[in-house]
Amino acid sequence: MNNICISIILVFSILAFSSNSYGQDTFPVLEDPYFGLKPPSLMPKLFDPKILSPEGRFDAGWFSPDMKEFYFTRRGGKDNKRTFFVIRYENNNWGKESETDIKWPHFSADGNILYSGKEYRERTDKGWSEPKSLGEILKKTAHGLSVSANGTYYFPLFENEKEFYSGHGKLSYSRLINGQYASPVTLSKDMNAGKWIAHPYIAPDESYLIWDVVREGGYGQSDLYISFKQEGESWASPINMGPKINTNFQESAPQVTHDGKYLFFSRGDWKVEEDGSRHYVSKKYWVDTKVIDNLKPKNNT
Repeated sequence: MNNICISIILVFSILAFSSNSYGQDTFPVLEDPYFGLKPPSLMPKLFDPKILSPEGRFDAGWFSPDMKEFYFTRRGGKDNKRTFFVIRYENNNWGKESETDIKWPHFSADGNILYSGKEYRERTDKGWSEPKSLGEILKKTAHGLSVSANGTYYFPLFENEKEFYSGHGKLSYSRLINGQYASPVTLSKDMNAGKWIAHPYIAPDESYLIWDVVREGGYGQSDLYISFKQEGESWASPINMGPKINTNFQESAPQVTHDGKYLFFSRGDWKVEEDGSRHYVSKKYWVDTKVIDNLKPKNNT
């Protein structure tokens, strides 16, 4: 009888300990930074870490270059409002998430500068500095900024309000020369064909560029396209990334992880409410970056 009582007490002790652990937001120990998810192959998979996704509200996320910080959003409520969070990886474990005012971050190659919209922050001993303006050079930009390893900015440029509201932005870049950013250079007409050009991702070495755009011959709404750098500053003709990546839904916001292993992107559609209002609902997908290698022209070294 005593042995039975002791066993029952042990069982309830273990259950109580487990309940307290999850109640304190302590996550299981992980062997990799991808939240214990099984990696994808050449077919995109839904990226939906359950430890970040109560009730399936995980929306999107961005890793820091050292893969030890993950900034992410959740959406919920009638207006599908976004809330921004950050979680940190320490001692082989993801810690406790916290809300943050940092939105849609991109990082310098060394991780010491964080870009958010038309502002940037510098890493300090106490964390990130207050936001600072990126300057006049980016005043006419919108819908995404990407930075190469040498500091070159890639972005959609809008010359006026008409271009902005009609979705006719142009892929452009600005190089850092002697500590100053040069005037934007617009890419070719071939690169800028289509509407709603947005969210360019430039490879760290500028060997390829991926962006989303609505173009003739696509699979539905916006698709992901890629172009590979040729000799000099020229780019090869853009390639639709194909039916495994693109669907009749809206594919957008491409980004390759800093370890070079996976391409992340969003896939979604517009949801119409009973009152006629609508909002965009999307999920994050990831796929092995071999899909990029497979699209690279054979004569492109």
